[in-house]
Amino acid sequence: MLIDCDACHVRDVACNDCVVTVLLGKSDTSLEFDEAEHQAVGVLAAQGLIPPLRLIPVARITERNIA
Repeated sequence: MLIDCDACHVRDVACNDCVVTVLLGKSDTSLEFDEAEHQAVGVLAAQGLIPPLRLIPVARITERNIA
């Protein structure tokens, strides 16, 4: 899973309650979680030990998603 904070729709709004900021600090670069890391973050967040990933990617306009 690629996490690009620059392309997050809620950047600077939800950063303080996002696992990326809590674990790594505010990031100016993209990160990548493999499947095991993504699942581990989900389990820890579900148990209330860390906040969940708040990433909401900004939709990129392409010919396919233009009405």
